[in-house]
Amino acid sequence: MRAVLAAPPPTLLVIAKAPVPGRVKTRLTPPYSPEQAAALAEAALADTLRTLSAVPAGRRLLVLDGEPGGWLPPGWEVVPQCGGGLDERLAAAFAHAAPDAPALLVGMDTPQLTGPMLAEPLSSVRRKGVDAWYGAAADGGFWALGLARPSAALARRLLVGVPMSTPGTGAALLDRLTDEGLTVSHLPALTDVDTAREVQQVAALAPGGRFAAQVRSLRLSPEVAG
Repeated sequence: MRAVLAAPPPTLLVIAKAPVPGRVKTRLTPPYSPEQAAALAEAALADTLRTLSAVPAGRRLLVLDGEPGGWLPPGWEVVPQCGGGLDERLAAAFAHAAPDAPALLVGMDTPQLTGPMLAEPLSSVRRKGVDAWYGAAADGGFWALGLARPSAALARRLLVGVPMSTPGTGAALLDRLTDEGLTVSHLPALTDVDTAREVQQVAALAPGGRFAAQVRSLRLSPEVAG
């Protein structure tokens, strides 16, 4: 019981781009303008950070490409992303986590994420015997990766060279987790916001969030959104 109570709280990592028009959510243009796509990205990021602010954690780190803005809530440290492809940037994010506490990394594309989806599996009791956490995305990718004993070397073995943004990305990562002999806890599958159709789907899943409010304010017709 003492060991459980003394378990260190996790490090929460969010990897994101600053919501600058023309640099984020470019697959939403058209039907959305670059400015509208950036507004949606900012809302999704703000919702994600707000949700994770309520999840028990030792540290909260935003691994950011760009400069922070007024959307950044208190209690978050900002560290710059490294260069290279997405696989290298994801792996490098784990280098900011202490090796003696679990670390979980999520992106900015799942504003429907709720606190209990992470708080429960990362709790001291539930994480006993777990080596990694994996959240599958509906498009075949993944929205979350957590490591019970994070290290830069392990993250590189898991991520560098995995083809990103393909229908097989998630399966390739799971294969590497298996090859490492890690016991994996599966988080709920979620839909990433990458297309106009997914914008509408995700907004409907979390109607009370800033993302859904932004979607409503843009008033894109269902025919165009589809």
